[in-house]
Amino acid sequence: MTTEPSLEQFGYRQELRRSLSFTDLLVYGLIFMVPIAPFGIFGGVFQASGGMVALAYAIGMVAMAFTALSYAQMARAFPMAGSVYTYAGRGIAAPVGFLAGWVILLDYVLVPALLYLIASAAMASFVPAIPVWGWLIVFVVLNTVVNYTGIQMTARITKIMLVGELVVLAIFMVVGVVALAQGRAQAGALSPLFDSSTFSWSLVFGAVSIAVLSFLGFDGISMMAEESREDSRRLGKSMVAALGLAGVLFIAQTWVAALLTPDRARLLTEGDPAGTAFYDMAAFAGGHWLSVLTAVATAIAWGFANSLVAQAATSRLLFAMARDRQLPSFLARIDPRHRVPVNATLVVAAVSLVVGLYLTTREDGITLISGLVNFGAMTAFLALHVSVVVHYVVRRGSRDLWRHLVAPVIGFAILLYVVINASIAAQTLGIVWFGIGLVVLGVSYATGRRPTLAGLVDTPEAPGTTAAPGGATGKP
Repeated sequence: MTTEPSLEQFGYRQELRRSLSFTDLLVYGLIFMVPIAPFGIFGGVFQASGGMVALAYAIGMVAMAFTALSYAQMARAFPMAGSVYTYAGRGIAAPVGFLAGWVILLDYVLVPALLYLIASAAMASFVPAIPVWGWLIVFVVLNTVVNYTGIQMTARITKIMLVGELVVLAIFMVVGVVALAQGRAQAGALSPLFDSSTFSWSLVFGAVSIAVLSFLGFDGISMMAEESREDSRRLGKSMVAALGLAGVLFIAQTWVAALLTPDRARLLTEGDPAGTAFYDMAAFAGGHWLSVLTAVATAIAWGFANSLVAQAATSRLLFAMARDRQLPSFLARIDPRHRVPVNATLVVAAVSLVVGLYLTTREDGITLISGLVNFGAMTAFLALHVSVVVHYVVRRGSRDLWRHLVAPVIGFAILLYVVINASIAAQTLGIVWFGIGLVVLGVSYATGRRPTLAGLVDTPEAPGTTAAPGGATGKP
């Protein structure tokens, strides 16, 4: 009978409070992805996919499914915070882990600012007395206070928010299906999945690079590894389950919405610069009240629920990297009462506030930061798939070729195609960020602070090395 590897075996002390159940993790992943996430970016995906929104989300779900399987495998081998930073660092090498962590910072550090910005703009449209920047400050302060009180409070609030989002989604689906039954469809029943007049693989995968923003968040569950009271297998299953449930919801709602979208030709040619395509469709399907309901729900979901868990996940990434001395050590400080990485939480709040306020001054703010977030996540996921193959097949000689070779290779190939078809701006800015990471890594080596991780130990998946308890002094 195999034994679950403990955190201490990897050279770390258990400092965070283990209190999250499987249900907590599942809810956390769902709320991070936002069950109604397509509401906010529907118009952009509709234009980019030539109207085949459901197909874009279906391909995105398949791509992320392979990524979730790789996450599950690495969570079993290394059940600790840090996500792809930890997995690439321990599965391949510490410098690779640093670069993977650096790249995914584009996702984790910037995504709260993106969420705050979108939600604040939506709220300002309904309550113009408070400007966008005012709403942004309110959301940042509120979420920071909740996250500081501890992960249990965050878990309780996310459950309430999830129920609210599902209720709104159910109302939309019922109204939408009734409208379709009344013969108000604006296109053929299968057009959201395939439209021969617009279909091309490059077009669809370009849309996937946008739609995949809705799926980002299932991976955030891995950040809670040191606060989960479940074993690592259950942690991995919660990621796969959250992704599957969210994917089904995304495909269903975008299928109905695509069929009810009025003025399709204009949306395909002009896009949705105001971000109101879904709410316009909701008004067409059920009236002004449904438009208001879906818009307000989106604002609350993105600005409070989603950004709440995004801030929590980001602080754990900073904590994990600082604990290994790859970021300033003050980010590894744990609040003795609430058992949360307090300095990392405050830094994430400050960055979100500064970046969010800056982006309110740019017309292309949402587009710019969305591209960076997606490029950072996809690139880091590529490193994740490689780490599975290297750790299990190359180093451990695993014969489980499906989970440790075939699935990661397929996931890598799909994501690589998505990255290649991403916007030029996202590719350019992402490469620049990666280049800065290489410079930082080079400086670390030059100053004698090369990336190191705490020692590894005998585990069912990784036998043959010895722990170095008490610090990040193991071999790189």
